[in-house]
Amino acid sequence: MDTGRLRNGFIYLLILVAAVAVIYYFSAGSAKPNEISITEVAHQVKAGLIEQITVSGNTLRITYKGDKAPAVSYKEDGVGLGETLEKLGVTQEEWSAVEVKVEAPSEWTTWLGVLSWILPSLLIVGFLWFMLRQAQTGNNQALSFGKSRARMFTGDQPTVTFEDVAGVEEAKEELREVVEFLKEPDKFISLGARIPKGVLLVGAPGTGKTLMAKAVSGEAGVPFFSISGSEFVEMFVGVGASRVRDLFDQAKRHSPCIVFVDEIDAVGRHRGAGLGGSHDEREQTLNQILVEMDGFDTDTNVIVIAATNRPDILDPALLRPGRFDRRVVLDKPDMKGREAILAVHVRGKPLASDVDLGELARGTPGFVGADIENLVNEAAILAARRGKKAIGMAEFEEAIERVIAGPERKSRIISEEEKKIIAYHEAGHALVMRMLPGCDPVRKVSIISRGMALGFTISLPENDHYLQGRNKFRDQLAGMLGGRVAEELVFDDVTTGAANDLERATKLARAMVTQYGMSEKLGPMTFGQKEELIFLGREIAEQRDYSEKVAQEIDAEVRRFIDEAHNRAKEILTKYRELLDAIAAKLIEVETIDAEQFEAMISGALVPA
Repeated sequence: MDTGRLRNGFIYLLILVAAVAVIYYFSAGSAKPNEISITEVAHQVKAGLIEQITVSGNTLRITYKGDKAPAVSYKEDGVGLGETLEKLGVTQEEWSAVEVKVEAPSEWTTWLGVLSWILPSLLIVGFLWFMLRQAQTGNNQALSFGKSRARMFTGDQPTVTFEDVAGVEEAKEELREVVEFLKEPDKFISLGARIPKGVLLVGAPGTGKTLMAKAVSGEAGVPFFSISGSEFVEMFVGVGASRVRDLFDQAKRHSPCIVFVDEIDAVGRHRGAGLGGSHDEREQTLNQILVEMDGFDTDTNVIVIAATNRPDILDPALLRPGRFDRRVVLDKPDMKGREAILAVHVRGKPLASDVDLGELARGTPGFVGADIENLVNEAAILAARRGKKAIGMAEFEEAIERVIAGPERKSRIISEEEKKIIAYHEAGHALVMRMLPGCDPVRKVSIISRGMALGFTISLPENDHYLQGRNKFRDQLAGMLGGRVAEELVFDDVTTGAANDLERATKLARAMVTQYGMSEKLGPMTFGQKEELIFLGREIAEQRDYSEKVAQEIDAEVRRFIDEAHNRAKEILTKYRELLDAIAAKLIEVETIDAEQFEAMISGALVPA
């Protein structure tokens, strides 16, 4: 017989009986007649008001003459009713006028009365015992605060391998050694080599750190424990350190294995860097991680992989050899890497014959893996919305614009006057950028509102650039101010549409002077030290390490760069005023001009300024 079913059946029966007893108790209590004292009974007998008294043990049920409701009373245990009444002054004649009926007490009633008190108590005790047992099991975390919340993957059926990770070939090569050690540890041990205890994956958000950790697990085919740094610390003191101990205990039982801690900066921040002092609970958790990674008991094949996009705020003790020995950087992919990532994400999706992944890679500089995945998904959604059976190049190009600038807002109502201002503004940007060699080629000009922008001009480089020159920055400044200059020339007025352009231009000009040393007057120096609180993880102020006189010179140089860019843009737009009018008129007519149409309008005898 199934003992579990028998035990559950007994529990249900107990609950049912207790419920019946409780119902009987309350229902009996609600129908219970008025209770009076034995002295009052004696007075009523003398007055001749009582017709019958039913004696059941020590309980007296009293029935009155007429329509008066019955009552109940209790006599002294071991003493007869007649003797009790005589002591209270009732004569034999008065007593004999009352009909007395004696009943034996019902055993069922007696037991039910007892059960009505005992079973609810047993029910409460049983419920508390049941909850305690459940809390002690692994299914309920009510009292298991110190247990690790890590999720374990066996690695028998890997969902992600190195084939699914593209654009980071150097990082994959670094991690292949870890995989090889987990598969063949004797090969390294025989030569006296020591595999890194920990690998820190560093990169901007979306570069594929978590995906890379999953790929390492899939390639190695070993158990993989995954947990986020924020899951260690909660409101209870000591929980974080306890969870770290439990996590590594589990990992040691399943070694060789991989422990992956995502966003380790949640618990690995520099100790003593908090506002107003340190954070004891976070520091206890970090201390436990340090001990587990390189303490006395570390003779196990457990490799810790952690991911962060803020390595600068991590505690130095985490980064020393013996803990996170190896730092693997996942940088933003170059053009070749973006093409490889696109090939991974379009795998299994129907593509039209006009799709060129190389062209898409050139048009997405600065995109990381997550951006490219989103780009492909947006293109697939657009194709489905248009009822197509395959994703075409038009969908990919529009998806790029959606990712960069946001979705189109065709419903926004713009007056004809404002539409003309926007057209000249964007035409000014595009024309100045086209005429200056340091600006990136113009890919598209549009006056259709996207996101927060009323119009946009997209210029993208042909190739990836890792170094920027002073002349290139000067050309870019002129391109940024082209829209405002066009408004000045055509309308003899300026609008708020250039607010973002001015902000970007001022920021770039100041960086040229204070960070890049590109000012001829101030020379190759940097000015200002960034003050940063590691606990906050961001810059909060800039400390001046220069005098007021130098500050004035910096402001003057920033002004000079801006004025120079403004004058260059004005010179170009004045020289090619007819072309500016033509581009603006075309924009008002068709709203969007692509690269081929733009080049066709400008080609001919034009010579770059």
